[in-house]
Amino acid sequence: MREAKLSEKLPGSRVRCHTCQWRCTIAPSKSGVCRMYQNKDGVLYNRSYAKTSSVAADPIEKKPLFHFFPGSLAFSIGGWGCNFHCQHCQNWEISCPRAGKPWRSSSEIQPETSIAMAKYYHCQGIAWTYNEPTVWFEYTLDSARLAKEHNLYTVYVTNGYMTPEAMDTIGPYLDAWRVDIKGFSDAFYRELAKIPRWRGILEVAQRAKDKWHMHVEVITNIIPTMNDDDQQLEGIANWIKDELGELTPWHVTRFYPHHHLGHLPPTPVATLEHAYEIGRKAGLKFIYTGNVPSLRSENTTCYACGQLVVQRFGYQTSVVSLNGSKCKNCGAELNFRTPERESK
Repeated sequence: MREAKLSEKLPGSRVRCHTCQWRCTIAPSKSGVCRMYQNKDGVLYNRSYAKTSSVAADPIEKKPLFHFFPGSLAFSIGGWGCNFHCQHCQNWEISCPRAGKPWRSSSEIQPETSIAMAKYYHCQGIAWTYNEPTVWFEYTLDSARLAKEHNLYTVYVTNGYMTPEAMDTIGPYLDAWRVDIKGFSDAFYRELAKIPRWRGILEVAQRAKDKWHMHVEVITNIIPTMNDDDQQLEGIANWIKDELGELTPWHVTRFYPHHHLGHLPPTPVATLEHAYEIGRKAGLKFIYTGNVPSLRSENTTCYACGQLVVQRFGYQTSVVSLNGSKCKNCGAELNFRTPERESK
């Protein structure tokens, strides 16, 4: 266990966690919503430091990040637990661990080892993913600091429910913030993930971009009957355009029945195409559809001249016409992070 970086001592040996926006008040010997932070004798500890559930050398496009070091490999590492309890969670076995389950005795990968493994597998960076990285904040912070010392890029694949204090602590060491905006209504977030106050997710995403200059991409998994209405999709698209900018990629992805939502059908392709058009109408330049192979919007095309810039088929990526962050053909800014851009 490691002592938590962001906590507050309260009367009666209670503590308040300031890592995520739940800001749990935790009694002695109890844990917070995520189950990964525990009060031990009036001191808050993270229980899962360096305990890993999943490790892989993944294409960065799998996160998905389409405008960030295209075609590169990210050393992808996951832990245990989550501060959301989403009904459709695809990784619920690792996100919802119970007492006595394998997470307690899982393999440990210390930050120094993760750096060495990233280099061994020829990865250009590290991504904390598979479960919510905020719930092993101390580990990701230590790892991110080391990664920057070794010239590796760093990525959070996140539900975005981090506090501003946590963002400002890890912000200097993170390069990309791939955030879920799951819907755009109080009722939806309460029903899907039991989250009572979700708009802080938007504020922290803006903070990632504006204060810490991270590359931000947004994903929305479109669930039939839950967040597929025009009001929510238009809300997300317009918020991205107004607050993150028209060049921010928006990934609209197909839902497949899973976990507690096995009774719902997969998202119709027509719904994804409709969401694509909503994004276009809002003024977004880059909308990508996911979980549906061969749809037209996997590729990146320059909005100014129509030139194919990056071609994708599954996770096979070919950079066709890109000069740093700009279109090689006409010079339009396309909001890419590339090794060439970062070296300037």
